[in-house]
Amino acid sequence: MLLASFIAFLLMFACIGLASARVSKGSVGDYYLASRSVKAWLVGLSAVATNNSGYMFIGVIGYTYVEGLASVWLMTGWLVGDFVGSTFAHNRLRGAAKANGDVSYISVLNNWNGQGAPYLQRLMGLLALTFLLAYASAQLVAGSKALFVLLDWPTYLGATVGAVIIMGYCLAGGIRASIWTDAAQSFVMILAMSILLVVAVASVGGVGDAIAKMDAIPYYLSVMPQDLAVPGWGGLGLFVLGWFVAGLSVIGQPHIMVRFMALEDTRRYNVARCWYYSWFTIFYCMATAVGMLARILLPDVDAFDAELALPTLALKMLPTVLVGLILAGIFAATMSTADSLVLSCSSTLSHDIFPASDKFTPKQKLIIAKLATVTIAVAALVWALTNKQSVFGLVLMAWSTLGSAFAPLLIVLAFGAKPLASTRAAMIASGVAACLLWRYFGLQGAIFEGVAGISAALIIFLVHTYIIRRAAAKAA
Repeated sequence: MLLASFIAFLLMFACIGLASARVSKGSVGDYYLASRSVKAWLVGLSAVATNNSGYMFIGVIGYTYVEGLASVWLMTGWLVGDFVGSTFAHNRLRGAAKANGDVSYISVLNNWNGQGAPYLQRLMGLLALTFLLAYASAQLVAGSKALFVLLDWPTYLGATVGAVIIMGYCLAGGIRASIWTDAAQSFVMILAMSILLVVAVASVGGVGDAIAKMDAIPYYLSVMPQDLAVPGWGGLGLFVLGWFVAGLSVIGQPHIMVRFMALEDTRRYNVARCWYYSWFTIFYCMATAVGMLARILLPDVDAFDAELALPTLALKMLPTVLVGLILAGIFAATMSTADSLVLSCSSTLSHDIFPASDKFTPKQKLIIAKLATVTIAVAALVWALTNKQSVFGLVLMAWSTLGSAFAPLLIVLAFGAKPLASTRAAMIASGVAACLLWRYFGLQGAIFEGVAGISAALIIFLVHTYIIRRAAAKAA
């Protein structure tokens, strides 16, 4: 029964993705941006499904299981940072993409003011490809972990099934298939989390009893995180600032931002945001509550991997058919992000790093784009099968590096600056270097490494711009 219900949901997602091929226009622009014709509600749901990913079902619930109530600071900082970034970046990015006719996030950043350079586009493309692939592999790992717990499938089988399904509907309909399936997966994800939350609350005797049992766990209802590198309120401030920057880093994630580039009408942008933030807030609150309830219902902290708290809880609490729904929700979360990452990598590979010659026909260019998609899906699967890092750690590394590389550049472009290609390259290099060095020296425990990366890039922009203006003034 469990396997049957799970397969039924997978077939539903696959059919929705394959159905998108019926409205495909057979062009590269349609394959990667759905001809900029996506409805606002679909953009919002697709973006939130892509953002939530296996990180939410596996990583965040595992972190909440260990940390307790103080994990809400992660949610608060992230949502506020995400919202701030969306107020100035998303719509302007979509406008720049339409003005330049670009189909990839990287090419928009490179050609924003008509001052792009081929070397810079390839540099950004290689960087994006590396870390988006790491991110995609983490999603396949997250899905395989859930299948291992609930179906006792070996991890290689779960990752392979996910990669094959993603490859199938991405080849059929490109980003339109990804967005349509994302929307369906959003509903399954929130339904699955709602059911588990209701059952978990009832099983511990209601909200009052749940709070009393949590209060009996030392520090579990404290608002002060226990693992702060800097103790006290100063450390909490750094913690929240770090997650604010993590939320702001959404604007540096090509696989999320491309959803807003596909929006049919910039005047509908706020409708897309409304769908996005309403869904995100509701789901994040439920995920936090489920993580805390799991600590009561699965009290033996040392007995299993905390990142498996959700599937383990589902297996313990729910009838078989509903466990299938939970499993489908987890797998949907991983696929909704992995398919977006695969397509973003594909566009980067075929459009930014190795752009197709103008001698190719539109049909030939589409074939090249699909071959790039297959290549990326296989590469992500191989990485997932050899990966040894946790989902939480791998996603944070990829997220922070991409945010450090591209968010500062998008910020200055969105506010009207016109940095030279050399300035853009210096910003990207300094942001990535600062982020990785911060992590290498283990300083991310004090504050999220993206703070160092984004700060370094913005400082380089100011210094580089000042030097160039000063040199120009002397020459005049």
